[in-house]
Amino acid sequence: MAISKIGVLGAGTMGAGIAQVSVEAGFTVVLVDVVPAVVEKAAKGLDKAWAKAVDKGKKTAEDVAGFGKLLSTGTDTALLADCDIIIEAIIENIDIKKKVHAQLSEICKPETILATNTSALSITEIAAATSRPDKVVGMHFFNPVPVMKLVEVIPGAETTQDVVDATVDMSKKIGKEPVVAKEVPGFIVNRILVPYINEAGMVFQEGTASAAEIDKAMKLGAGMPMGPLALADLVGIDIVLAICDYFWKEFGDSKYRASLAFRQKVRAGHLGMKTGKGFYDYK
Repeated sequence: MAISKIGVLGAGTMGAGIAQVSVEAGFTVVLVDVVPAVVEKAAKGLDKAWAKAVDKGKKTAEDVAGFGKLLSTGTDTALLADCDIIIEAIIENIDIKKKVHAQLSEICKPETILATNTSALSITEIAAATSRPDKVVGMHFFNPVPVMKLVEVIPGAETTQDVVDATVDMSKKIGKEPVVAKEVPGFIVNRILVPYINEAGMVFQEGTASAAEIDKAMKLGAGMPMGPLALADLVGIDIVLAICDYFWKEFGDSKYRASLAFRQKVRAGHLGMKTGKGFYDYK
Protein backbone atom coordinates (compact mmCIF):
# COMPACT_ATOMS: atom_id res chain seq x y z
CA MET A 1 0.00 0.00 0.00
CA ALA A 2 2.19 2.82 -1.33
CA ILE A 3 1.69 6.39 -0.14
CA SER A 4 2.94 9.24 -2.30
CA LYS A 5 0.30 11.97 -1.89
CA ILE A 6 -0.85 13.11 1.53
CA GLY A 7 -3.94 15.15 2.26
CA VAL A 8 -4.18 17.13 5.50
CA LEU A 9 -7.62 18.38 6.55
CA GLY A 10 -7.41 21.18 9.09
CA ALA A 11 -4.78 23.90 8.74
CA GLY A 12 -4.44 24.88 12.38
CA THR A 13 -1.28 24.39 14.41
CA MET A 14 -1.31 20.59 14.15
CA GLY A 15 -2.39 20.36 10.52
CA ALA A 16 0.18 22.92 9.38
CA GLY A 17 2.89 21.06 11.27
CA ILE A 18 1.89 17.72 9.73
CA ALA A 19 1.92 19.32 6.27
CA GLN A 20 5.37 20.83 6.95
CA VAL A 21 7.10 17.59 7.95
CA SER A 22 5.40 15.69 5.11
CA VAL A 23 6.55 18.17 2.48
CA GLU A 24 10.07 18.24 3.92
CA ALA A 25 10.14 14.43 3.58
CA GLY A 26 9.40 14.75 -0.15
CA PHE A 27 5.70 13.91 -0.20
CA THR A 28 3.20 15.78 -2.35
CA VAL A 29 0.82 17.43 0.13
CA VAL A 30 -2.59 19.06 -0.13
CA LEU A 31 -3.48 21.19 2.92
CA VAL A 32 -7.19 22.00 3.18
CA ASP A 33 -9.27 24.00 5.63
CA VAL A 34 -12.82 25.23 5.07
CA VAL A 35 -11.90 28.61 6.59
CA PRO A 36 -9.89 30.70 4.06
CA ALA A 37 -8.20 32.79 6.76
CA VAL A 38 -6.89 29.65 8.47
CA VAL A 39 -5.38 28.36 5.22
CA GLU A 40 -3.78 31.74 4.55
CA LYS A 41 -2.32 31.89 8.07
CA ALA A 42 -0.92 28.36 7.74
CA ALA A 43 0.69 29.11 4.37
CA LYS A 44 2.32 32.27 5.73
CA GLY A 45 3.50 30.38 8.81
CA LEU A 46 5.14 27.69 6.70
CA ASP A 47 6.85 30.30 4.52
CA LYS A 48 8.13 32.02 7.64
CA ALA A 49 9.39 28.76 9.17
CA TRP A 50 11.25 27.83 5.99
CA ALA A 51 12.71 31.32 5.60
CA LYS A 52 14.02 31.11 9.17
CA ALA A 53 15.51 27.67 8.42
CA VAL A 54 17.34 29.16 5.41
CA ASP A 55 18.65 32.04 7.54
CA LYS A 56 20.01 29.54 10.07
CA GLY A 57 21.61 27.42 7.36
CA LYS A 58 19.37 24.43 8.06
CA LYS A 59 17.70 24.62 4.62
CA THR A 60 18.75 26.06 1.28
CA ALA A 61 16.77 28.36 -0.98
CA GLU A 62 16.59 25.44 -3.42
CA ASP A 63 15.06 23.26 -0.71
CA VAL A 64 12.37 25.83 -0.02
CA ALA A 65 11.63 26.28 -3.72
CA GLY A 66 11.12 22.51 -3.92
CA PHE A 67 8.78 22.56 -0.92
CA GLY A 68 6.63 25.14 -2.69
CA LYS A 69 6.21 22.79 -5.65
CA LEU A 70 5.14 19.91 -3.41
CA LEU A 71 2.58 21.85 -1.34
CA SER A 72 -0.82 23.06 -2.47
CA THR A 73 -3.56 24.59 -0.32
CA GLY A 74 -7.27 25.24 -0.63
CA THR A 75 -10.68 25.32 1.01
CA ASP A 76 -12.49 22.64 -1.01
CA THR A 77 -12.39 19.10 0.40
CA ALA A 78 -12.72 17.80 -3.17
CA LEU A 79 -9.01 18.63 -3.50
CA LEU A 80 -8.35 15.59 -1.30
CA ALA A 81 -10.04 13.12 -3.67
CA ASP A 82 -6.87 11.57 -5.14
CA CYS A 83 -4.78 11.44 -1.95
CA ASP A 84 -3.38 8.10 -0.79
CA ILE A 85 -3.91 9.04 2.86
CA ILE A 86 -5.88 11.89 4.43
CA ILE A 87 -4.84 12.99 7.90
CA GLU A 88 -7.71 14.81 9.57
CA ALA A 89 -6.54 17.35 12.15
CA ILE A 90 -9.69 19.23 13.09
CA ILE A 91 -11.42 20.01 16.39
CA GLU A 92 -11.34 17.27 19.07
CA ASN A 93 -15.07 16.59 18.90
CA ILE A 94 -16.16 13.07 18.04
CA ASP A 95 -19.48 14.03 16.44
CA ILE A 96 -17.76 16.49 14.09
CA LYS A 97 -14.99 13.99 13.32
CA LYS A 98 -17.56 11.29 12.49
CA LYS A 99 -19.41 13.62 10.15
CA VAL A 100 -16.21 14.71 8.40
CA HIS A 101 -14.88 11.17 7.98
CA ALA A 102 -18.22 10.03 6.56
CA GLN A 103 -17.92 12.80 3.97
CA LEU A 104 -14.28 11.97 3.21
CA SER A 105 -15.11 8.31 2.65
CA GLU A 106 -17.47 9.37 -0.15
CA ILE A 107 -15.09 11.92 -1.70
CA CYS A 108 -11.80 10.00 -1.93
CA LYS A 109 -10.78 6.93 -3.90
CA PRO A 110 -11.66 3.51 -2.43
CA GLU A 111 -8.11 2.64 -1.33
CA THR A 112 -7.46 5.93 0.51
CA ILE A 113 -6.52 5.59 4.17
CA LEU A 114 -8.42 7.91 6.51
CA ALA A 115 -6.32 8.87 9.53
CA THR A 116 -7.56 10.92 12.46
CA ASN A 117 -5.20 12.99 14.59
CA THR A 118 -7.01 12.49 17.89
CA SER A 119 -5.49 12.59 21.34
CA ALA A 120 -8.03 10.34 23.06
CA LEU A 121 -11.17 9.55 21.02
CA SER A 122 -12.38 6.16 19.78
CA ILE A 123 -11.03 5.21 16.36
CA THR A 124 -13.66 2.47 16.09
CA GLU A 125 -16.52 4.93 16.63
CA ILE A 126 -15.15 7.34 14.02
CA ALA A 127 -14.55 4.47 11.58
CA ALA A 128 -18.09 3.16 12.00
CA ALA A 129 -19.42 6.41 10.55
CA THR A 130 -17.63 5.72 7.25
CA SER A 131 -18.12 3.31 4.38
CA ARG A 132 -14.57 1.94 4.92
CA PRO A 133 -13.96 1.19 8.62
CA ASP A 134 -11.12 -1.16 7.62
CA LYS A 135 -9.15 1.82 6.28
CA VAL A 136 -9.55 4.18 9.25
CA VAL A 137 -6.64 4.55 11.69
CA GLY A 138 -5.56 6.90 14.44
CA MET A 139 -2.40 8.99 14.09
CA HIS A 140 -1.74 10.97 17.25
CA PHE A 141 0.88 13.63 16.55
CA PHE A 142 2.33 15.82 19.29
CA ASN A 143 2.77 19.58 19.43
CA PRO A 144 4.93 21.09 17.99
CA VAL A 145 4.84 18.54 15.17
CA PRO A 146 8.18 19.52 13.54
CA VAL A 147 9.97 18.94 16.86
CA MET A 148 8.18 16.07 18.61
CA LYS A 149 9.26 12.67 17.32
CA LEU A 150 6.42 10.45 18.54
CA VAL A 151 3.36 9.40 16.57
CA GLU A 152 0.94 7.00 18.23
CA VAL A 153 -0.64 4.75 15.57
CA ILE A 154 -3.96 3.34 16.75
CA PRO A 155 -5.96 0.73 14.81
CA GLY A 156 -9.71 0.53 15.32
CA ALA A 157 -11.66 -2.71 15.67
CA GLU A 158 -11.75 -3.25 11.89
CA THR A 159 -8.52 -1.59 10.75
CA THR A 160 -6.50 -3.99 8.58
CA GLN A 161 -2.85 -4.79 9.23
CA ASP A 162 -1.96 -3.44 5.77
CA VAL A 163 -3.31 -0.04 6.78
CA VAL A 164 -1.40 -0.10 10.08
CA ASP A 165 1.81 -1.11 8.29
CA ALA A 166 1.43 1.62 5.65
CA THR A 167 0.77 4.24 8.34
CA VAL A 168 3.78 3.15 10.38
CA ASP A 169 5.97 3.22 7.26
CA MET A 170 4.79 6.71 6.30
CA SER A 171 5.36 7.95 9.86
CA LYS A 172 8.97 6.81 9.67
CA LYS A 173 9.46 8.46 6.28
CA ILE A 174 8.37 11.85 7.68
CA GLY A 175 10.95 11.52 10.45
CA LYS A 176 8.75 10.25 13.26
CA GLU A 177 9.05 7.34 15.66
CA PRO A 178 5.73 5.48 15.51
CA VAL A 179 4.40 3.42 18.42
CA VAL A 180 1.39 1.18 17.77
CA ALA A 181 -1.10 1.39 20.63
CA LYS A 182 -4.28 -0.48 21.44
CA GLU A 183 -7.43 1.58 21.24
CA VAL A 184 -8.27 2.71 24.77
CA PRO A 185 -9.18 6.26 25.83
CA GLY A 186 -6.02 8.36 25.75
CA PHE A 187 -3.94 5.55 24.22
CA ILE A 188 -0.51 5.60 25.95
CA VAL A 189 0.77 9.14 26.47
CA ASN A 190 -2.42 10.96 27.37
CA ARG A 191 -3.68 8.08 29.50
CA ILE A 192 -0.68 8.78 31.75
CA LEU A 193 -0.06 12.49 31.09
CA VAL A 194 -3.54 14.01 31.41
CA PRO A 195 -4.26 12.67 34.92
CA TYR A 196 -0.85 14.08 35.94
CA ILE A 197 -1.73 17.51 34.51
CA ASN A 198 -5.20 17.30 36.07
CA GLU A 199 -3.75 16.54 39.50
CA ALA A 200 -1.62 19.69 39.19
CA GLY A 201 -4.87 21.57 38.53
CA MET A 202 -6.31 20.07 41.72
CA VAL A 203 -3.26 21.20 43.70
CA PHE A 204 -3.66 24.68 42.21
CA GLN A 205 -7.39 24.95 43.01
CA GLU A 206 -6.75 23.86 46.59
CA GLY A 207 -4.32 26.76 46.99
CA THR A 208 -1.37 24.54 47.86
CA ALA A 209 0.91 26.67 45.71
CA SER A 210 0.88 29.09 42.79
CA ALA A 211 1.09 27.86 39.20
CA ALA A 212 4.71 28.98 38.99
CA GLU A 213 5.60 27.21 42.25
CA ILE A 214 3.87 23.98 41.18
CA ASP A 215 5.71 23.99 37.87
CA LYS A 216 9.03 24.85 39.51
CA ALA A 217 8.61 22.01 42.01
CA MET A 218 7.90 19.43 39.30
CA LYS A 219 10.81 20.59 37.14
CA LEU A 220 13.36 20.66 39.97
CA GLY A 221 11.98 17.78 42.04
CA ALA A 222 10.85 15.34 39.35
CA GLY A 223 13.13 16.31 36.47
CA MET A 224 10.27 17.38 34.20
CA PRO A 225 11.38 19.57 31.28
CA MET A 226 8.19 21.63 31.59
CA GLY A 227 5.82 22.12 34.50
CA PRO A 228 2.34 20.55 34.25
CA LEU A 229 0.40 23.82 34.21
CA ALA A 230 2.67 25.41 31.61
CA LEU A 231 2.13 22.23 29.60
CA ALA A 232 -1.64 22.62 29.98
CA ASP A 233 -1.30 26.13 28.55
CA LEU A 234 0.73 24.77 25.62
CA VAL A 235 -1.69 21.91 24.84
CA GLY A 236 -4.77 24.08 25.41
CA ILE A 237 -6.72 23.96 28.67
CA ASP A 238 -9.91 23.29 26.73
CA ILE A 239 -8.34 20.18 25.21
CA VAL A 240 -7.11 18.95 28.59
CA LEU A 241 -10.60 19.47 30.02
CA ALA A 242 -12.25 17.67 27.12
CA ILE A 243 -9.94 14.67 27.58
CA CYS A 244 -10.61 14.57 31.33
CA ASP A 245 -14.37 14.60 30.70
CA TYR A 246 -14.00 11.91 28.03
CA PHE A 247 -11.99 9.69 30.39
CA TRP A 248 -14.62 10.08 33.11
CA LYS A 249 -17.39 9.22 30.64
CA GLU A 250 -15.59 6.20 29.17
CA PHE A 251 -14.08 4.70 32.35
CA GLY A 252 -16.80 5.77 34.81
CA ASP A 253 -14.09 6.32 37.41
CA SER A 254 -14.18 9.48 39.55
CA LYS A 255 -10.38 9.61 39.60
CA TYR A 256 -10.66 11.18 36.15
CA ARG A 257 -12.96 14.03 37.21
CA ALA A 258 -11.65 17.33 35.90
CA SER A 259 -10.15 20.00 38.10
CA LEU A 260 -12.48 22.94 38.65
CA ALA A 261 -9.50 25.17 37.92
CA PHE A 262 -9.53 23.89 34.31
CA ARG A 263 -13.29 24.28 34.00
CA GLN A 264 -13.16 27.86 35.29
CA LYS A 265 -10.32 28.77 32.93
CA VAL A 266 -12.30 27.45 29.97
CA ARG A 267 -15.44 29.32 31.04
CA ALA A 268 -13.38 32.50 31.19
CA GLY A 269 -11.93 31.86 27.74
CA HIS A 270 -8.43 31.54 29.18
CA LEU A 271 -7.31 28.53 27.16
CA GLY A 272 -3.55 28.99 27.35
CA MET A 273 -1.03 30.16 24.77
CA LYS A 274 -3.52 30.20 21.90
CA THR A 275 -5.66 32.84 23.62
CA GLY A 276 -2.77 34.68 25.28
CA LYS A 277 -3.79 33.73 28.80
CA GLY A 278 -4.15 30.55 30.84
CA PHE A 279 -2.33 29.76 34.06
CA TYR A 280 0.20 32.29 32.75
CA ASP A 281 -0.24 35.58 30.90
CA TYR A 282 1.35 35.49 27.43
CA LYS A 283 0.25 38.98 26.39
